[in-house]
Amino acid sequence: MAINLQKGQRIDIGLQKVGVGLGWDPNMSTGFDFDLDASAFMLGSNKKLPADEFFVFYNNLVSPDQAVESSGDDRTGGNSDGGDDETITVDLSKVDPRIQEIIFTVTIHEAVQRRQNFGQVHNSYIRIYNALTGKEIAKYDLDEDFSIETAVEFGRLYKRNGEWRFEAMGSGYKGGLQYFVDKYVD
Repeated sequence: MAINLQKGQRIDIGLQKVGVGLGWDPNMSTGFDFDLDASAFMLGSNKKLPADEFFVFYNNLVSPDQAVESSGDDRTGGNSDGGDDETITVDLSKVDPRIQEIIFTVTIHEAVQRRQNFGQVHNSYIRIYNALTGKEIAKYDLDEDFSIETAVEFGRLYKRNGEWRFEAMGSGYKGGLQYFVDKYVD
């Protein structure tokens, strides 16, 4: 049975290949589709990308070490019908030794122009599952009211004493994807 995580809760992963599924249901009353984008920032001990290619998103689907791979861009949130809208697969055995953590974010594309924010997005979650069997390990439902935020750090994989762990984060920010680029690019 999967663990339902609370914000800030941490668990051991104990797997080599994990899937990170992100899902959401957009509010349809804004007149525009919601284009939410899942990204992964692979960070070194200085909390920065060792190189730009360690930023995995819709324009860079695979990390240079071949450890992190994105499913690509679901531009409407309608592809899943109740399941994951976008997924990121992580093979922990391939992660570059410089990488100490992988931050999973979701941002709203063209949020300012479309007057959209995460307060208009419902049923959003991040889940961790065994990528080989599909069995869900843990799930974190993002239930905060982010009425002005256009970017959210959902969770992170991080190394502790040589083992990979997962933390549910749920931290919202204004500024969309550019906020994270500014934060994590040296």
